[in-house]
Amino acid sequence: MVGEDEDVIKLLDEDGAEHEFSVVDVLDVGEQRYAILQPVSAGQDADTAVIFRMEDEALVTIEDDAEFERVRQAFEESHGDEDEAPADDSGADHEHSSEDHGSTAH
Repeated sequence: MVGEDEDVIKLLDEDGAEHEFSVVDVLDVGEQRYAILQPVSAGQDADTAVIFRMEDEALVTIEDDAEFERVRQAFEESHGDEDEAPADDSGADHEHSSEDHGSTAH
């Protein structure tokens, strides 16, 4: 999943466009494993992060709000009061947009 630069992975969105992400963390929450990723592109906000559920060789968008909150809280607990929270505090948009749905690691 990770190439020569072990901290950066490339994902394809549903339109086939490639996006680079830095791996912030990998967490085990319950029986599932999750990847916390941050966009590498210069146009993205440095505080933006996304959470994907890891299933076999694929990264899957989390669509369930309760599941997302469990992972977000586990991330915050494991990283204390760091500024790199994977979601905004509004609870409205969890940074798991439809453009990332079904992305797979390359």
